[in-house]
Amino acid sequence: MIGFDLSDEQRMIRETVAAFATEQIRPAARPADESGEIPAELIAKSWELGLVCGPIPETYGGYGDQRSAVTGAIIAEELAFGDLAIALHMLAPRLTAFPVLEMGTDAQRQAFLKPLCAGDFVPGSAALMEPRYDYDAAALMTAAVHNGSGFILNGAKCYVPLAAESSSILVFAAGPEAGFEHVGGFLVDRKNPGLSISAPEKNMGIKALRTYELKLEQCRVDAGARLGGDRGINFPRVLSQSRVALAAMAVGVARASFEYARDYAKERKAFGVPIAAKQAIAFMLAEMAIEIDAARLLVWEAAWHLDRGEDATKESYQARNYAAQACLTVADNAVQVLGGHGYIREHPVELWLRNARGFAILDGLAIV
Repeated sequence: MIGFDLSDEQRMIRETVAAFATEQIRPAARPADESGEIPAELIAKSWELGLVCGPIPETYGGYGDQRSAVTGAIIAEELAFGDLAIALHMLAPRLTAFPVLEMGTDAQRQAFLKPLCAGDFVPGSAALMEPRYDYDAAALMTAAVHNGSGFILNGAKCYVPLAAESSSILVFAAGPEAGFEHVGGFLVDRKNPGLSISAPEKNMGIKALRTYELKLEQCRVDAGARLGGDRGINFPRVLSQSRVALAAMAVGVARASFEYARDYAKERKAFGVPIAAKQAIAFMLAEMAIEIDAARLLVWEAAWHLDRGEDATKESYQARNYAAQACLTVADNAVQVLGGHGYIREHPVELWLRNARGFAILDGLAIV
């Protein structure tokens, strides 16, 4: 039977991250969105929370905490409640670290996890999405061809976070057979001559997060760069973990929008009474709250299946799609509740609406 009674440790993590998001991330969100820069000291503070190194075994320099998708979803939601772009930046090292931890060879774990846990924030990145209208994670155009001593990668990627800062990028590429069960992951050095990185993309939302386009042209990597070695990776599981993370973040953005609109509606008066007392506003707020709770339950269900080692392809897909739509609806309603104030940058709801719009297209930018 599915159960979501959080452990004492999970409740403590939730309270700690929630406090950090409210007190540290939220005040930095608007300046970061305007400038496109996230304060280095804020990233350093997040690193001290152990959000990346916590689940990594002590053997590799981590804290040795038990890794849990449900816990990861809780962390993702709370950070995104503070700000989505900053949350994605803070958790970007997981994009490489967690697949290496779960599916890498011993040599890959030694090479990538120990330096990650050795000191300050270490940027990480993964490249999944492709710049084409018919992008499909189950039918990637980026291809890896075995050439005897290694692999040759050709293709293009987009929305790759922190690509220019990361020493290595986990690139997902199609194998010799069709289907996402045959997709492989390749750890590509940023300085590989076959890899070129664009200038930062200019996006409608998540403006504080630097994302890039990549081009791989006869990009040669040795056999040791293939994540998991000869056995490869369980790409459907990686994709499910990513969808759960993004769905949880959508819940966080939606919750931020709802709570701000709710509090505004209680304070804003029209004809002598708070607008929250007006039936149209009250019903809208109630629907927003319902959508948030429904989306969170779908996220936690998918995460629960992942924690049991089960296939969560269907559940994670449902959670991601529902949460993306719920987040957009809630953020748009929040703008409506604020009326004309919702459209100006004095209030954060317009920022949350721009960020919410991206969940329908963004893929592979986070992982639990």
